[in-house]
This record gives sequence, structure tokens and C-alpha cells, in this order.
Amino acid sequence: MEILRRSSSLWVLPILLLCFFINNGVFVDASHKVYMHLQSTTSHVDASKVHRTGYHFQPPKNWINDPNGPMYYNGVYHLFYQYNPKGAIWGNIVWAHSVSKDLINWIPLEPAIYPSKVFDKYGTWSGSATILPGNKPVILYTGIVDGNKTQVQNYAIPANMSDPYLRKWIKPDNNPLIVADKTINKSQFRDPTTAWMGRDGNWRILVGSVRNHRGKVIMYKSNKNFMKWTKAKHPLHSAPGTGNWECPDFFPVSLKNKDGLDTSYNGKDIKHVLKVSFDVTRFDHYTIGTYDTKKDQYFPDSTSIDGWKGLRLDYGNYYASKTFFDSGKNRRILLGWANESDTVDNDVRKGWAGVHPIPRKIWLDPSGKQLVQWPVQELETLRKKKVQLNNKKLNKGEKVEIKGITVAQADVEVIFSFTSLDKAEPFDPSWADLYAQDVCAIKGSTVQGGLGPFGLLTLASKNLEEYTPVFFRIFKAHDKYKVLMCSDASRSSLKNETTMYKPSFAGYVDVDLVDKKLSLRSLIDHSIVESFGAGGKTCITSRVYPTLAIFDKAHLFAFNNGAERITIETLNAWSMANAKLH
Repeated sequence: MEILRRSSSLWVLPILLLCFFINNGVFVDASHKVYMHLQSTTSHVDASKVHRTGYHFQPPKNWINDPNGPMYYNGVYHLFYQYNPKGAIWGNIVWAHSVSKDLINWIPLEPAIYPSKVFDKYGTWSGSATILPGNKPVILYTGIVDGNKTQVQNYAIPANMSDPYLRKWIKPDNNPLIVADKTINKSQFRDPTTAWMGRDGNWRILVGSVRNHRGKVIMYKSNKNFMKWTKAKHPLHSAPGTGNWECPDFFPVSLKNKDGLDTSYNGKDIKHVLKVSFDVTRFDHYTIGTYDTKKDQYFPDSTSIDGWKGLRLDYGNYYASKTFFDSGKNRRILLGWANESDTVDNDVRKGWAGVHPIPRKIWLDPSGKQLVQWPVQELETLRKKKVQLNNKKLNKGEKVEIKGITVAQADVEVIFSFTSLDKAEPFDPSWADLYAQDVCAIKGSTVQGGLGPFGLLTLASKNLEEYTPVFFRIFKAHDKYKVLMCSDASRSSLKNETTMYKPSFAGYVDVDLVDKKLSLRSLIDHSIVESFGAGGKTCITSRVYPTLAIFDKAHLFAFNNGAERITIETLNAWSMANAKLH
């Protein structure tokens, strides 16, 4: 993918955000140039230490972005990722490489791919890995060949198949494999997917692109040798008014269970997922639909909105994601990237930028309408000291502090219940065209309601000068209920840099309230809060930079600001150990 704006979400709703930019003096271009006179040079805390994560993946220093070509091979998980070895801003990108046995603790290796040939002299951008017959891995990636950002698709193979870590990779001289024809914008032609084999025995891949503001994924086919690729007659799919599509992903999901499927699987009882990263909105959107193997075209279901208001993998700071099939545990794993929401000055000062959210198992909800995500089970090996709270009643305006663990680096699971839906607030019809995060900005955690807001106050200072609330609010719209889930960073930090992005992220939760319960899990790790509502139906990742709520000065509360009494049926919270990352 190409980089990048300051926040992974600054470009949602361009008209509304243009007002934000003008009012706040923020102007950043895609090359990471920042108008320095608009930035504060004040540093309230030593962010190089205070805001580093303990169990989320990040290298010791410098810039990272997209996870590239993740794969499970011979018992080892491989993570490749876009990395700048020379600094904390985007540039000089190589494919850094780390390996793991559990997706949580990682061993860093030397870069696998870096600019060195005529077909990638100006950049080695994102791509994917495929395991070919005979258990042979191959990487497809986008190479930049000139100063005009002309993009081609290349491949690389391991130099030594007997090396269990596949440390070194070779880029053969018959690259590039794919060059854009005259119908394609050569500077917006990138991020090849994992290949899959069709019933005809031919391989297929997708490459993200755009034409006349119509985002699309271009299909290429090759015979079994994987070396000669031709463009298909039609794109696999496209949608008008969506802008450039980056980092596409296309994979099958089971209609019967939570098991993952190999990318080439095309049996019965499946749907397909097409995920793309919208370059304009900086969100990862997806649809669920049917892959017509005869026409080589994908058709979203009628329940999947194909555009900016469609489903997102994560309604917060989460972008450029990639899945892979974990054949060792028969599951599909999702990896993503969370950019900084701080200023470039502060990124440079602290010496690092970007983290990867916890890998997630991903599967199709039984309704068939959406995906469900949950942190990989291996994360639980980092759980240490535990505290528990049961059957705690919270009346309007009440909160209870969760003590006894290190709440700045914690894993919290809670089930809230209520006895009635009668006090749910009416859903204002004027909100129908708004995004969920806009409603969250209007109806925040401090705005008293009927049924909610209730949830957690994470990374909170003792007197609540700073806090990041993650909460639910339930509305009634005609004869149905709408559950709003928010992760609101607007009060997360006392830092007053005008360019710090502190949004009210939010999404709606498609959940049956017949049992009058809602569950929430939040992974708290110094500068990131990953939250999973209703067992992973709605996920929101926030990046925050508290100045008071740090280390042992951080607090955690459960709260209720609604008229309806809320019961914390069970709350389990753990201190989290550091992962081994370097």
C-alpha cells in the first residue's frame, strides 16, 4: 500500500473532516510532510517508554505499517511487515520478518525483501504469501520501478528450503510477473493477494486498483507453473464512488462452523469474503457474497452494503489487514495495523510509530450476515494476576473501580445485564444518515441516557481528567433496538497538540437482546485499547496517549450513566505479562 496520512481514520467523510482540518489546523499529505508551524513541540511525557506496548507487536524502534504475506509453514508462523529501518516516519520500506510458534512471542530476523533490483528499486510494497504444491512458499509483492511510482507485481522464493525460519529470500531475474496494461493506472496498482487455484487447475490472484473513482480488484490467472499471468476479462468485483482499493483479501468461510478454510477451497456450504482497504476512508471494509467460479466474478449478498457505509473489520484505528489460513489449527487468522494518532514530531521524538493489534481468529457469524473476530487463544498465556467481580449493581451515575491488577496492561472480560428494555432512548431519525461514530460524538459516555451508556473507563486518571471509555448505549427505533458501541478517545489525553487525533470511534452491534445481556472484552496496553463487543461481532481499536493515567497511575472503572440499573454479572480482569518481541 502507499502511505499514508497521520491517522488511519482521518479521511472518513471528507466533507465533515475537512471542517475538522480547517478548525484544528491539520494539513498532512501522503508523503508524510507536515506543516511544522502548526505543531506543538511540547512533550508532556517520555512517550518512547510510557506509550510503548507490552504485548502488542512492534519492533524496538522505527516505523511499521502493513502486515505482509503472513503464513503458517512447517510449524512456524511468519510475519512480514512494512518497515522503515532508518526512522519513525514512512519511507525506505523493506519487508521486515519475524517468526513465532504462538502468534504472540516473536523472533526478529533480517529483512526478507528490500529494494535491490530494477523491478523494485524504488520500493518493495505490500503483498501476500502462497503455499504452492510440494509445500513450496512463494511471496508476491508490489515493486516500484521509478520515481513516478509505477507499480509492478513481483515474486520471491526462499533461498534455502531447509532453513526452518526461511531467513533469506531470492528475487529471480524473470521479474516482474505482472505489468499494468494501458487500461490500468500504473501508480494505483498494488498489493497482490494470496493466490487460489480454481477447479480448472489455474491459479488466480487479485490486485487492487481504481478507475474513475471506481474501486476494483483486477484478476490475473496463471497455469500451474505460477509464472505466466494474464489479466482476466473482467475485474472480480468493483464499486462506484469508493476510490482506490488497497490491500485486497479474498477468502472462503464456512456456513457450518468456525473452522477456517484454505484459500483455494471451493466446496459446499461456503460463502466468500471480499475485504478491501479504502484509500479514501482509511478503513477496512468487507462484504460477504457468492463467488461465481464460471464467470470469475464475485457478487455481494443483498445484506452486504457495497461501499463506505458497509461492514468494517474494525470501527477504529485498524487498516491494511491480511488474513491467512492456519493449517496447524484449522483456523483463519486476521492481522492488521494500528497507526499512531499522535503528531509526527512526537513519533520522531519517541523513535517509533505503529503497532499491530493482536492476531484474531475470524469466522462467519451463524446469521451469515457478518464476520466475528476474537483474539487468538494463545494470548491467554500472558494472563497473570486475576481479579473478579460478580453480581455488582450499578445505578445511574455509579461506577466501581477494578483494583488489584496492572490496569495499564490488562485483559478485561465483562458481562453486563439489565432487567428491562423499556428505558431505551428513541433513536433520532435525523441520525439515520450519520455514521455510528457521529452518534457517539453526540451521545458520549457522560451524556446521561435511559439504557446506557454503560461500560468501562480504561486508562483513566484517578480524578478522571483523562480516560478512554468503551461503552454501550441502546436505542429504540420503531419496533427494533439499536445497540451502539463506542470507544471514545476525546478525553483520553491532556495533551493539547492541535494535530493529535482523538476521535469518538463507534459501530452498531447486530445482537439479539432477548437475554438482556451484552458482553465486552478490552485489551488495554498503554497506548492501545482493542475492544470486542458481543463476543466479537463489533470490534473497535483506539490509540491513546495519556499523560496522567500511565503505569501504576492508571485506573480502570466500570460505570453506568443510564437510568436503567445495570448489573455486572461477571467481570474477570488479568494483568498481562510482556510478550517476547526482540
